[in-house]
Amino acid sequence: MTTGNKHKGEGHRQRLKEKFLQNGIDGFQDYEVVELLLTLNTPRRDCKDSAKALLARFKNLQGIFEANPEELSRVKGVGPANILGIKLIKEVADLYLKKKVIKTDVISNSKDLINYLRHAIGRKTREVFAGVFLDAKNRVNGLEILFEGTLTMSSVYPREVIIKALEHRAAAVIFAHNHPSGDHAPSPEDIAITRRLVFACRHVGITVHEHVITGEEGFYSFADNGYIGEFNREFEKNG
Repeated sequence: MTTGNKHKGEGHRQRLKEKFLQNGIDGFQDYEVVELLLTLNTPRRDCKDSAKALLARFKNLQGIFEANPEELSRVKGVGPANILGIKLIKEVADLYLKKKVIKTDVISNSKDLINYLRHAIGRKTREVFAGVFLDAKNRVNGLEILFEGTLTMSSVYPREVIIKALEHRAAAVIFAHNHPSGDHAPSPEDIAITRRLVFACRHVGITVHEHVITGEEGFYSFADNGYIGEFNREFEKNG
């Protein structure tokens, strides 16, 4: 017999909490991660159905975290307190990863920067273009979203990039953008934009170290694939 103080799923909720405290998030299914998050702001109701409904609507964890509050509120059982928790977790995670790269040498240790970029922009549903501004010792001075929307030669303005770089007193810059499709291979437009930015930055004495495209499963490095070096040699030859 159950008492009036218990609710459906109470034992399951407690087991989820204990599992997390003992082993962390490894081994959790996606719906269990969402369920555990919802329980933090839902003291007296089973959250499994709401967690599964969120995943059904938004496809995956990334979709849930990127959804706006109005979209989240349309899911049965998800209230203002739950939405606050979901958005707060996303913002805190972004801030944590950002703090890890500020004032660090990201050229000699790029792992934290890649993790930040993949988390911050890699799973957005719209294309965004970011600049990571570095000082003369390759330490991060600032990170900014520079442009949003479908990236074309007419939508990425080198002049605005230069203005931002000068505001941050940057000696060098790393560019990054996402592909919402999940495919991180560069398009001809991406290659053309990168060349244009390398040339524009070189004209004012700013070095472009990298351009990264982030996708669902990984990232593409323009530097590792030879494009940054190629564009710099072309600039020097024609400059």
